[in-house]
Amino acid sequence: MMEDIKQEFAPDKRVALFNIEYVRKGNETILRGESNLPEAVTSFKQKLAEQKIDYLDSIQLLPSSNLNGFTQGLITISVANLRGKPAHSSELVTQATLGTPVKVLKEENDWYLIQTPDKYLSWVDRGGIMPLSTEKYTQWKSTPKVIYTNTIGHSYNDPNKDSQVVSDMVAGGVLELIGDEKEFYYVVFPDGRKAYVLKTEAMDYDTWLAALDPSQESLVSTSKTLMGVPYLWGGTSTKGVDCSGFTKTIYFLNGIVLPRDASQQIHTGKEIDAVKDFDKLEPGDLLFFGKPATDTTKERVIHVGMWIGNNEFIHSAGRVHISSVDKDAPNFDEYNLNRYLRSNRYLKEPKDGLIELAKTPVFKD
Repeated sequence: MMEDIKQEFAPDKRVALFNIEYVRKGNETILRGESNLPEAVTSFKQKLAEQKIDYLDSIQLLPSSNLNGFTQGLITISVANLRGKPAHSSELVTQATLGTPVKVLKEENDWYLIQTPDKYLSWVDRGGIMPLSTEKYTQWKSTPKVIYTNTIGHSYNDPNKDSQVVSDMVAGGVLELIGDEKEFYYVVFPDGRKAYVLKTEAMDYDTWLAALDPSQESLVSTSKTLMGVPYLWGGTSTKGVDCSGFTKTIYFLNGIVLPRDASQQIHTGKEIDAVKDFDKLEPGDLLFFGKPATDTTKERVIHVGMWIGNNEFIHSAGRVHISSVDKDAPNFDEYNLNRYLRSNRYLKEPKDGLIELAKTPVFKD
């Protein structure tokens, strides 16, 4: 019964939380655990009732009541490292850039369990987040914003590049706009710090959004600005990227939010090729690599890159670099060619499973 509920409501534990168990104590059945899926919990209880199973309910529905209504949050540093467990020694599973709005589910020893806009569940330490009430969060969403568009840079204490640095900045960071002075935007961080960023390195968010026209050319251009960025397991920013973090960052900077992992990205978009007929591919298509399914094992998606044309794809492995599927090319990647699975297209295709920032008010109403 439990597995049926999990399969229906929470088949992917990376994006849905349903940790429930029922324990027998004498003649009593105790339900305990936690979930952020009230409909799954209700369904589970209904099934127990149908089987005339009495129980004591100790399930904690998230967000936790201990948060006192502070169930929204904003990332307040250039890049927050998000962990699998509430400890700095835990695995880095993903990152979130400055100004990313998140749902806050619970707090534990100065760590917060959060859910990012792509629904990924992870832990962030207190230094990376500003928890907000729904009222304050709604106010923030209604304010004017700027988005940092340079690959990497800084914000300053005064409208002067020689003044004190307030913070480093990475592409995709979003800040509330207060005003402007000469060639600088005057901005405020979610935690109240005020700073100046160069207009040449940022854009008014509404202007950026209106100008978005994701194309083969824009995706390739964006991808090449990250050339040489080091591989980082769990990285999804210009400070470091893993393979799917790289493709996610390319698309995000073009206004499209992909799922976090390659094994999730492969289930979005439209399949274009599965037989190494690379003439079918267009720049912007994602190539997936791994181990195909067998009679006894499931398919394993291990790597992803983006097609840029000329028989080449760009990907993060060691660092962001360009490889070729042409065996006569100096950058021929025989290893990945041998484990190629298939390629999907996202441009001008149904966006099921994706978020389009122009249509979904993630940062601004």
